[in-house]
Amino acid sequence: MRLKYLLIFFFSLLYSSDPTFCQTVIKAADFGVKPNSNENAAPGLRKAIEVCKASGNAILVLPGGRIDVWPEGAEQRELYISNCTEDDTLSKVKNIAFSFENCKNVTLDGRNTLVMLHGKMLSFALLNSVNIRIRNISFDYERPTMSELTIRSVSDTVIETQIHPDSKYAIEGRRINFYGENWKMQSYHAILFDPARQMMRYSDFKPFLTAKAVENNPLSVRFEGNFTNTGFRAGEVLTVRDPYRDNCGGLISRSKNIELENVKMHYMHGLGIVSQFSENISFWKVVVAPRENSGRIISSFADCFHFSGCKGLVKIDNCLTSGSHDDAVNVHGTHLKMTALDETKKIRVRFMHHQTYGFEAFFEGDSIAFINPQTLLPLGKAIVKSARLINKREMEIEVAGTMPSAVQPGLSIENLSWTPEVVIRNSRFERTNTRGMLITTPRKVLIENNVFYHTGMFPILIANDASSWFESGAVRDVTIRNNVFEGCGYNSKSGAIKIAPENHELVPGNTVHRNIRIIGNTFKMISNGLLEARSVDNLVFSKNKIRNVSLQAENMKLVVDLTACKNVVIGKNHFNRSASPVINTVKMSKADLETNLAVNMLNRKLINE
Repeated sequence: MRLKYLLIFFFSLLYSSDPTFCQTVIKAADFGVKPNSNENAAPGLRKAIEVCKASGNAILVLPGGRIDVWPEGAEQRELYISNCTEDDTLSKVKNIAFSFENCKNVTLDGRNTLVMLHGKMLSFALLNSVNIRIRNISFDYERPTMSELTIRSVSDTVIETQIHPDSKYAIEGRRINFYGENWKMQSYHAILFDPARQMMRYSDFKPFLTAKAVENNPLSVRFEGNFTNTGFRAGEVLTVRDPYRDNCGGLISRSKNIELENVKMHYMHGLGIVSQFSENISFWKVVVAPRENSGRIISSFADCFHFSGCKGLVKIDNCLTSGSHDDAVNVHGTHLKMTALDETKKIRVRFMHHQTYGFEAFFEGDSIAFINPQTLLPLGKAIVKSARLINKREMEIEVAGTMPSAVQPGLSIENLSWTPEVVIRNSRFERTNTRGMLITTPRKVLIENNVFYHTGMFPILIANDASSWFESGAVRDVTIRNNVFEGCGYNSKSGAIKIAPENHELVPGNTVHRNIRIIGNTFKMISNGLLEARSVDNLVFSKNKIRNVSLQAENMKLVVDLTACKNVVIGKNHFNRSASPVINTVKMSKADLETNLAVNMLNRKLINE
């Protein structure tokens, strides 16, 4: 009898700690989802998801093989998504392959199914849901919104190209036009990929648009025009897209405890996987890369993993991003501009960037900070008593208690409650013309044991601004350790780490960022910019290995640029070909910088809030 009760107690604990235990199994095949049939799986998936939602604790199992999903019959929702909602009157309704809304304790197990999307679609949307897992599944586009051309030969007047079979095109008159399933390219943004050097650079498709296009054979197109001094070379691949952002690869919004495991995103349109105002998100073995043997270069139209206004723990572990037109990872909040203040302590705030608006950014009980947009320094804090979205661009906030005396219209408002702790480890970030990651959160950040390979710009950028992208905020505890940075910065002439808050006014004795430790990393440099830092208190660059690997290494002098920083320690680093780097300082005294010290830099105490 005693054993019986012990077993009951054990299984009750197991069930309560793991929401997938004893889940009801729902098979998509029972709802007409047939693998390898070229039939539209959208209606069957919607029915299966409704059953999962009703059961409250279910696992949706896909049939394996390939299933195709068209917008017809798929879930449709008007969605406003951070960093990918264009400011115009066009419809914001999205087509969603897997839509989980108001769901709890649901697992989507793909059983290694390849989901082929048609038209412009979200792979999945998790809306106001809790305890959701997505695993063992791959997503791709039948016709990616990226077109790719391999240059076969080049002269001053003729370029011969081979167009990828997935890049549908037509020659109308003398001009080439790319099209897809219910879309046609209107503008052309080009990135050039050099396979020999595994590098991506900004390029220009205009010479091809003004040239005469002649089809030699299917997928073989000759361009006749003026290509003098364009710099194109045989073997390079032009990757071209319309820069209009009207979608994203996947959306996690107003949700909690989300896990993605063994998920492959082979192409994403508009932006990558966007998580906004969600809590506790884990990516384990998530791959953003073209399918093997697809011959494609690009897997993501813009960022790969984008986190806007999240909280709890954001964890990226054993992941890969390869082939994006923008950053691999971006973690940030959003500065809204204060436009009005009345005598009842009600504030009106406005979304300022044209691609971010239309969703609630503050909630009852949130802590907020009033930020001087010129200095990026806080002028006071408050608690939100109430908040409501009064139109797509503006919110009204009422604060509890006494309003800080310095508050006035023109300040920026930052949500301090919706800021995450971040762990990014054991991952690889490659093939992007921009940055490896952008990180701006005041909570603890750990970036360790990753490889950053040939990112065109800074592999890590810590920013914060209230005038361009309006992405907040200040960091307070960042550790960057045991990573490898190889061949980065060829587009920015700075190959390592940049800390660059966009504070237009420097306040003596006050810094935007604090407590950044860069320790035990390996830098394989092809450019001279080793570290750039602005407005940081307690910056440690120690025990790193720096290797000059460029052909000009013998004549390359590494540089550290510091502006308005204090309590900076640079020491115990190992250089293979040159002495310690040139250290340039602006608006700093000798007391602000310590170099080549024999003390243990790892134990430097954090600066308190």
